[in-house]
Amino acid sequence: MSKIDGTNVAFEIKEQLKNDVEENFYAKNRNAPKLVVIIVGDDPASQVYVAGKAKACAQVGIASQIFRMEKNTKEREVAKLIRQLNKDNTVDGILLQLPVPKHIDAQKMIDLISPKKDVDGLTKTNLGKLLSNDNSGLFGCTPSGIITLLKYYKVDLAGKDVVIINRSLLVGKPLALMFLNENSTVTICHSKTKNLKEKTLKADIVVVAIGKKKFLTADMVKDGSIVIDVGINRDEISKKLCGDVDYDKLYEKCELITPVPGGVGPMTITTLLQNTYKTALKKYEVKEKVSFSHKS
Repeated sequence: MSKIDGTNVAFEIKEQLKNDVEENFYAKNRNAPKLVVIIVGDDPASQVYVAGKAKACAQVGIASQIFRMEKNTKEREVAKLIRQLNKDNTVDGILLQLPVPKHIDAQKMIDLISPKKDVDGLTKTNLGKLLSNDNSGLFGCTPSGIITLLKYYKVDLAGKDVVIINRSLLVGKPLALMFLNENSTVTICHSKTKNLKEKTLKADIVVVAIGKKKFLTADMVKDGSIVIDVGINRDEISKKLCGDVDYDKLYEKCELITPVPGGVGPMTITTLLQNTYKTALKKYEVKEKVSFSHKS
């Protein structure tokens, strides 16, 4: 029974990353790695996430710039900006903050981002590299952060039975591929899955990301399992953040479990920093050095 401390792991990685940025960029009078975030509209949660990304960049010496576009911005204007940033050699990472307004095709815009600058790992090129187990690509921040956490806690993923309750491109699908690439056996579950409890009870690792507070209960997992909670909800009574897992009840049954907040969340932003650093290194043909990377 142990809590996976994502805050601590993220802190350690960022401290090393800060040293790496200093050594490979500032000490050599190179431009700092630079992340650009595009946000369209005024979604309050997105504003908070973007501010958090800018703050994290500053902590490790990565430059950041935010382009804020009005909610009624035409798709072609977003596309024009992305193309300009693709050509800008001072920009190493480009991120389109999701969600975008309904009149904008998010995947179409994401696929305009140069795969070399796609620090969210969502272009078809980088998803294809993940599918073919080609580690030269950039991979999704949340799924990569989950694998990094498990490896930090020395979890041997080979042969593990994994159940992922999510099938999105942001989490479930890329994470399933990452577990497969680590020789795990993976089952993806979703809203149409039958007998979900039967599947989770057999799993060594359960990952849940469905946006329903305390959805995964103690009777749904076996003793000694590992539970990763990607959900972020707010309790109506206490007003505190909580996940998709009934954390207090599961804690006693699990070998390892992530809390909310302080579990997967900090690793998502930290992986974004790692991806930005990685793209910047490639400009100078510097051999990659990413602390606690899950990539072999």
